[in-house]
Amino acid sequence: MSLRGTARRTGAGHGNFGRALRAEWTKLRTAGDTGRTLLLAVALTVAVGCGTARAVKCPDTGCGRDAVRLALTGVTVGQAVVAVLAVLAVSGEYGTGMIRTSLTAVPGRLTLLSAKATVLTAVVLAAGTAAVLGSLLAGRFLLPGSGFTEAHGYPPLSLADGPTLRAAVGSVLYLALVALIALGVAAAVREAAAGIGIVLGLLYLFPVVTQVVGDPEWQRRLQQIAPMPAGLAVQATVQVRELPIGPWAGLGVLAAWAAAALLAGGLLLRGRDA
Repeated sequence: MSLRGTARRTGAGHGNFGRALRAEWTKLRTAGDTGRTLLLAVALTVAVGCGTARAVKCPDTGCGRDAVRLALTGVTVGQAVVAVLAVLAVSGEYGTGMIRTSLTAVPGRLTLLSAKATVLTAVVLAAGTAAVLGSLLAGRFLLPGSGFTEAHGYPPLSLADGPTLRAAVGSVLYLALVALIALGVAAAVREAAAGIGIVLGLLYLFPVVTQVVGDPEWQRRLQQIAPMPAGLAVQATVQVRELPIGPWAGLGVLAAWAAAALLAGGLLLRGRDA
């Protein structure tokens, strides 16, 4: 096989992916609900963080609360909106039959899924950054009114603080990984209701099961593998050594869930008829 032929095929592959990226960006950008959904995710994340910052009190020194985590509580709600958006990015095409047009334009199904994942990750990272920064800014102003003051051992929230910066960056990555899990699940099951149910079940039922289990050791093990408890460990800024799993290790567990979901979705997408 000549080098020239290999180069032509490689260039064609890059060109196909570029065209797929542009097509997926156009579809996502022109979809009527995408912008509103992302704004809803940002608004809910910030609003829940504000409510928590006002509701939780720190009456004296050493109250033991994690102020950064309180400010970022809204991520646990905003992730549901992000998951729904990601599921609909795939299931919507199956529902309308547009998937056949997409596969005609981009015959490589893994190329198509990769393009969807790339575009979705980009928009969720942008929205997640806005949501996290908004939550931390709101927390900086609201938490002192709830007793989280320097006198009680809580300086104002600042990204100049290493643990706070890690929690902020990790929360943005967390939302992007949740979107990728949802995308992979949607590619596997195709139907919106089933995809949304599976993803929200993975996120929210695991913590419930963990609380039901009576054995502390099994509770700890479940927290180490469950997508939401493990992934959100990245938000912790106090008592980090007492966590069931470390901050970055927990985010790594979530990344493994995303990789598994995308792998399953890609294999099923490749092996089935549209």
